[in-house]
Amino acid sequence: MVAPMPMCPMAETCKGMVERPRSSLLLTLPGIILVVLGIVVILEPRILVWLVALALIVMGAAMLMMARFMKKVGARWQSER
Repeated sequence: MVAPMPMCPMAETCKGMVERPRSSLLLTLPGIILVVLGIVVILEPRILVWLVALALIVMGAAMLMMARFMKKVGARWQSER
């Protein structure tokens, strides 16, 4: 007799996502937002400039915060050595 194989970790993760109704809402909401933004850009193309500028500002701020975090971690790591 062959022993059953243990469940794949990815299958367990997918099963957990399917069983929780909240996860489908978390995937649907960004999709709806992106479709609405796409329609707004088609209707008013000037908004695209503002959206790109906003995305660049947010990405720049995130990179600065990440650099600051890495600097702190590096300093802590150097002090422990």
